[in-house]
Amino acid sequence: MFVGLAHLSSRHPVSVVIGWVVATIAMLTVAMVGVGDGNLFDRTTFGAPTVNGAESTEVYETLGAARDPDIGPTLTLDIQNVEPSDPEVANALTTVSDTIAERDGVAAVTTPYGTVPGSAFDPERYATSASAGLESSASQADALEASPLVAQSGDAVLMTVDYGDIPGSGAGEHHEVDDWATAYLEDELPGARVISFSEPTLMNDFSHQVESDLIKGEAIALPVALVVMVLVFGGFLAASAPIIGALASIAGGLAVLFGFSYILDLDQASINVVTVLGIGLSIDYGLLIVSRYREELFRSKSTPENDMRPAVLETTMVTAGRTVFFSSVTVAISVAGMLIFDAEIIRGIGGAALGVVIMALLTALTLVPAVLHLYGHRLSKPTVLSRIPGIRTVLKYTADVSSDTGAFSRLAGRVQQHPWLVAIATTGLLLLLASPLASLQVRNSEVELLPVDNESREFVDTYAVEYPDLASPTVHLLLETSPEEADAWVTSDVLDVAHVTGATAAEEIPGTGLSTVSLYTDVDDEGSPDATDIVRDLRDLSAPFEVSVGGTSAIQVDFIQALADGAPWAVGLVVIATFVLMFLMTGSLLVPVKTLLINALSLAAAMGVLSWIFTEGHLEGMLGFTSTGGIETYVLVMVLAFGFGLAMDYEVFLLARIKELVDAGVDNDEAVRIGLQRSGRIITSAAAIIMLVFLGFAAGELLVIKQVGLGLAIAVFLDATLVRMLLVPATMTLLGKHNWWAPKPLVRIYEKYAVKH
Repeated sequence: MFVGLAHLSSRHPVSVVIGWVVATIAMLTVAMVGVGDGNLFDRTTFGAPTVNGAESTEVYETLGAARDPDIGPTLTLDIQNVEPSDPEVANALTTVSDTIAERDGVAAVTTPYGTVPGSAFDPERYATSASAGLESSASQADALEASPLVAQSGDAVLMTVDYGDIPGSGAGEHHEVDDWATAYLEDELPGARVISFSEPTLMNDFSHQVESDLIKGEAIALPVALVVMVLVFGGFLAASAPIIGALASIAGGLAVLFGFSYILDLDQASINVVTVLGIGLSIDYGLLIVSRYREELFRSKSTPENDMRPAVLETTMVTAGRTVFFSSVTVAISVAGMLIFDAEIIRGIGGAALGVVIMALLTALTLVPAVLHLYGHRLSKPTVLSRIPGIRTVLKYTADVSSDTGAFSRLAGRVQQHPWLVAIATTGLLLLLASPLASLQVRNSEVELLPVDNESREFVDTYAVEYPDLASPTVHLLLETSPEEADAWVTSDVLDVAHVTGATAAEEIPGTGLSTVSLYTDVDDEGSPDATDIVRDLRDLSAPFEVSVGGTSAIQVDFIQALADGAPWAVGLVVIATFVLMFLMTGSLLVPVKTLLINALSLAAAMGVLSWIFTEGHLEGMLGFTSTGGIETYVLVMVLAFGFGLAMDYEVFLLARIKELVDAGVDNDEAVRIGLQRSGRIITSAAAIIMLVFLGFAAGELLVIKQVGLGLAIAVFLDATLVRMLLVPATMTLLGKHNWWAPKPLVRIYEKYAVKH
């Protein structure tokens, strides 16, 4: 297969490149323009990460289906820095209310000064009809003081714009009304400030933030990656090949996500998360292919007169191409473990990531080799940069592919002088970094994921404090009984549960035989232990009928439980598959076991650092975030899955070179030194680039992307430094010839099915 791919790229390079250019443009167009129901950003959603078949999901879906389709989303405006009793404030709000009420689809506009019915007004929806105003200053003062639409601080009022059924999501209509009302009120009331909120505008905020962070991340990541690769390869030409592969992979990854949006409900954050993985893997694989090609080009002494490019490309594909294929399989196994979980958001990201891994593999095995063949002998010639005195010195250490001795072989030699000391010290440091896991908290956040200066988040942060009488109930019950029996049970049992402060009257859901009750609590943070304890206490209550508990806290409880239930199966799949593949690659029983243990330790250390930052709230100012008190539940899964896959990437890069030398008869310790020298430059370069890619995306403002980007950057840094450069050489030195031991029955299996270079 690899010889065939080499022949394809060397015999038809122009056709391969043109084919990829056309495919890239087509895939990017499909993702960004869309087919049918909008583009990729339109087709992704934001909402509570539910679990298929869970109790909270049943409540969420049942209540959603029971909503009156003729009632549209409400737009709420918080007018701050005003005096509610000021006649100018009342006049300005009355004018705004009258104007908005005339718009199509508006049911009513409500302020502390009255309710103005709109064109879609339904009397049954409101307890009182429209009010033209208050009769006297005394009654006005009393009414204002009692109105729930006046802020507790006394310097703000609320306006709600209720809608009937309006076309589309409502975001455009809400933005238009918000912009006009804000401009009018801030002009008529000097010093006033208006902030707004609605579900459609919140969704729109998330979509724009995801798109903005994606553009920002790519704008940072790709140029920085190019600069690092110029230093690695000593010139722009060689450095451009992996970037070309990454660009095609990005387009392919977005198209894969677009396709998955028709199968699963994809979260908006998955666009950035999967895209950053695609960029990282494409550059990783491209680096390995380009580096090996240049190495073989140098060794073959190929010239235009003695053109050895086809043979060089064949050798590259049989060695580095096989390593890339093997590495991509290990990464694919790692992300495929996410498909086992019941949580749709995890399965969606896992499936999309699997598609992106395939795209990165395809570009590395077809597009990049074709580009290299077209570049030809120019890759072995001295570049303009090598003639610049200062840069020439740097390139001597970063871009040299001709020597088996250098900084990495010397580092391995020093490690081999004191392997026990290095192994113990490195393990101790990783355990120390993992220690904050003891205080790890996970949670499902919603509006808190947006930056603190976002208007929707600012509104939510102040709403509950300033307008407590309008606070919505946070826990929802679904009861298989009549409203009368539901009310009786709630009064006798539910109201005694700690932190439950009140309940709505039970309502029957027509045609279902179900009743619904919503509960008020005194817990502000729905992701806190107190909030989740309420859910558990409610579920522990005995009732003479079936009761399902829902709400944000219940969804979090069920999501975490789904992760706990799926984790053993996912981990088991990844461990077994990785062990088998590593055995077929090395023929060793000990190397796969050691690899799994070391990778687990490295990931624990990375998660410990991430918990120290985001659970305990360190480095908030430096990193530009406000802690929510924990790590997002699906971030935990993604960092572990993607981090393990990338760790296996670097392990395969290193072991492939070492095993290649061992098979050629080189002594174990010398093979470790030479293998680290030949692969260390690629591993550290790839790690540096992918870290910068991840940090580029972590510079975005959406908290979930920041957590994923930073978590993966930390994981890659620890793996490429402490693990691959120190711990792996130390343990391989300690094991010596036993590295390659296996029982005789397994040896026979290896000899039959081995993956060899």
